[in-house]
Amino acid sequence: MSQSDAPTWIEGVTSRQAHADLPEGSFERELGREGFSGPVSHMYHRHPPTGWSGFEGPLRPRAFDGTRLDTMPASPMEAPVLFGNPALRFRFWKGVASMDHLVRNSDGDELLFIHEGEAEWFCDYGHLSLKAGDYVRVPRGTLWRLAMRNPVALLMIEATNASVGLPERGLLGPTALYDPAILDHPQIDSAFETQQSEDPWSVIVKKRQALSRIHYPFNPLDALGWHGTNAPIRLNWRDIRPLMSHRYHVPPSAHTTFVSERFVVCTFVPRPFETDPKAIKVPFFHSNEDYDEIIFYHAGEFFSRDNIHPGMMTLHPSGVTHGPHPKALRNIFQPKAPGTNEVAVNVDARDPLEVLASAESIEWKEYADSWKSS
Repeated sequence: MSQSDAPTWIEGVTSRQAHADLPEGSFERELGREGFSGPVSHMYHRHPPTGWSGFEGPLRPRAFDGTRLDTMPASPMEAPVLFGNPALRFRFWKGVASMDHLVRNSDGDELLFIHEGEAEWFCDYGHLSLKAGDYVRVPRGTLWRLAMRNPVALLMIEATNASVGLPERGLLGPTALYDPAILDHPQIDSAFETQQSEDPWSVIVKKRQALSRIHYPFNPLDALGWHGTNAPIRLNWRDIRPLMSHRYHVPPSAHTTFVSERFVVCTFVPRPFETDPKAIKVPFFHSNEDYDEIIFYHAGEFFSRDNIHPGMMTLHPSGVTHGPHPKALRNIFQPKAPGTNEVAVNVDARDPLEVLASAESIEWKEYADSWKSS
């Protein structure tokens, strides 16, 4: 039986359309499976589902401030791991000087996101100019380095022992969200040819989460040309055209930008608010029982969160309901502006994520209390 053929039961006072026409005085909670694509029910509560008065134990929403990460290693392969599980490693790195070595991640594909700065990116395949807001999908085993134009802050998402690909668009068609024609690949241009030399270079290789260093009497980025289907790609968030409905708040999965075997990456970009007066205008309360959620806040004002600024990260584990802060609930049907201006990177992980020591050192420990109404 397909999901669309599954029976729908109705009990008590409900809406007949999720995320709209809520019974007066009620708060909707979505209880779903498989990351918004599986079986789902919608509950209608008398109180906000996040209206707790306190938390005990390890299961709680958590927030971390990446702007407090000051001391950084010289190599991105040594960047601190903030969160991880066997299929995913989530790192953050800041680089001031141009890299004097090359790096290769042989543990899996890596997705880079430029949070701040500008740089020239040189790799096996050629050269790309990078700026804030760029994603770069780096295939496993690719050699690369950054030549800084301005200091760079870099989000690094590793698909351990797996690849990172593009999402299926299904009924929307192949050009929805972003046209594949907008994707850029590295070019063997004059900048790439100029950086080739007979000077000694070293390569830091990460394999099985251990680092090795290989020395060469020349620059290994010496390709004359290449062809094939395995290559880095670049996408800037400004080239994403978000899926919207003026009558319905679409789920985060509608903003899927990249996919891996055990996690997905979504991008929240500016968009108009819903215009139907009975449709909710803020993210709905939801209990996503199969995925842990990380959000990295890149730019703008985060309308469903309070006291969050660019460079911060939140972790919402499965097993606890999450949704808008009390302040955002005041504008659930009447937003203060015509649309959002936030930009954020969302990672939904199928396996529980471990918070590592580097993240614990920058944690805002009162985050779970921010949902208290008083």
